[in-house]
Amino acid sequence: MKSTSSKRKSWKLKPESPLVPQIVREAHVTPLQAQLLVNRGLTDIHAIKAFLSPRLSQMIDPMGMKGMDEAIKTIVLAMEERRKITVYGDYDADGLTATALLATFLSHLGTSVATYVPDRLNEGYGLNETAVKQIHETGTGLIITVDCGISNDREVNLAKNLGMDVVITDHHLMPNGFQAQCPVVNPHQPGCSFPFKDLSGVGLSFFLAVGLRAALRKKGWFKTRVEPDLRDYLDLAALGTMADRVPLLGQNRMLVSVGVARMAHSIWPGIRAIMNVAGVGASDVSSDDLAYRVAPRLNAPGRMGDSLLGLQVLMSENQSEAHVLANKIDAANVRRQALEQEILEQAMAMIDDQMEGRRTIVLGSENWHRGVLGIVASRLVDRYHRPVMMAAIKDGLAVGSGRSIDGFDLYGAMKKMSDCFDKFGGHYHAAGFTLPENRLEKLREGLETEAEIHLNPKDLIPSISVDSELLFRNITPHVIHQINALAPFGEGNPEPVFMARSVKVFDSRVVGERHLKLRLGQEGQALDAIGFRLGSHHPLKGVSMDLLFTPEINRWQGTESVQLKIVDLAR
Repeated sequence: MKSTSSKRKSWKLKPESPLVPQIVREAHVTPLQAQLLVNRGLTDIHAIKAFLSPRLSQMIDPMGMKGMDEAIKTIVLAMEERRKITVYGDYDADGLTATALLATFLSHLGTSVATYVPDRLNEGYGLNETAVKQIHETGTGLIITVDCGISNDREVNLAKNLGMDVVITDHHLMPNGFQAQCPVVNPHQPGCSFPFKDLSGVGLSFFLAVGLRAALRKKGWFKTRVEPDLRDYLDLAALGTMADRVPLLGQNRMLVSVGVARMAHSIWPGIRAIMNVAGVGASDVSSDDLAYRVAPRLNAPGRMGDSLLGLQVLMSENQSEAHVLANKIDAANVRRQALEQEILEQAMAMIDDQMEGRRTIVLGSENWHRGVLGIVASRLVDRYHRPVMMAAIKDGLAVGSGRSIDGFDLYGAMKKMSDCFDKFGGHYHAAGFTLPENRLEKLREGLETEAEIHLNPKDLIPSISVDSELLFRNITPHVIHQINALAPFGEGNPEPVFMARSVKVFDSRVVGERHLKLRLGQEGQALDAIGFRLGSHHPLKGVSMDLLFTPEINRWQGTESVQLKIVDLAR
């Protein structure tokens, strides 16, 4: 494998694959597309064709998931007995979309349904005893969790003791010693043969809805009732899936691809309203728009202390009401951004004082708002390329979020240090936790010990995988269309990155305070380029450099032009 280096990051150029000619011939793709597919681990022709043409017919039967049959029987019985059902969700965008999808679907089936989303700041993640008691007092006969519940045995047993049934749907990893206390739908549970393990919370909700509709159809439920069209729920599923950053492969790729296509005809006033305030056109929405413009706005109110606002806008049935709610969400997002930047600057000052020689970063402060710590931790991982855990401290309790890098299983490390925590949960790359303030130092040293075992110095040098070299003269709208045929991009299917050598900078300026705008040339061909958050590199006029980029079509005031989105640069 060839590699070259920038000032801060290692560039790793993928080798040209000998499989390219065969894939070109048998899959009917271009050489560039064939190389990109190989780079993403796709070499089987049938898998490539399915990848390039995702459609609903590729959906795996939900009934193959362990616990699905039992869960559906429990829900159908509650419906037949006309018991009230409460959908209990999570406060992030995945949980909110999962809650809205399942609750609306049940409502369309003629069921008495309510929703409950815990307050991020006062209740925290998952089921809690106070909420279970409140839900019982409303007359609920069945609680269905979405995007949570797998670590809540005590709360599940409380609900059952109060006379309620519980169904758990959750995509998070299983806790140690898990024993099902009720019907559980989670592809990670032992004995589940469902072949795709990486569904988001809203993905599980959609699969549950598909299985439930099929069961009701067999029972003749729709002989006297309107049968919901589940295609109308696909854009909601796409939004939550993109927000949760699950791998965009297999079933997730299918859901996002067909869901994005439904955006132009969305039945959801809230989705249309959020896209409007985010400046996203329904006719040309992309997966990037969902991940970076729509989902952050949906997440913002919960981070700032109003978990219900995001659910309210999603479930709004009135366009004018949805517009008012979306504007409130947008305002919350502005406040979130300012708070995030403030905490980021404070954290970086703390890191500069204590990071020497360390492989992990563990920080805590009484001045921090815990609603944005996950975002700030991600920014710190991007900057320092180390596992990061951040906690907001109040009344002797530290509540926070962690983010990690490839090569370090954060959730696995936390399981080994479980005696540190009052509560914790998460994934390989991300986790949440609660612990007494006086155990923060124990966490700091324990995480560092785990990192010394699992991370070597090379792991702490960020690297960028480069798909291929691409000359300026070969970057055309047609080539960009070929590249975009591999969209949607995200986890597991990263946006392609290309290298150009010996690029001359004709013009350099800063736009929007911190973004770098360049006019570049190579071998007589000139192109514009934009580097988001790269304004610190200015000025570069007259410099010759190597460049990593993704080509894109820039649309401005009715005109289209080729533009390079800068990933990294090296003089």
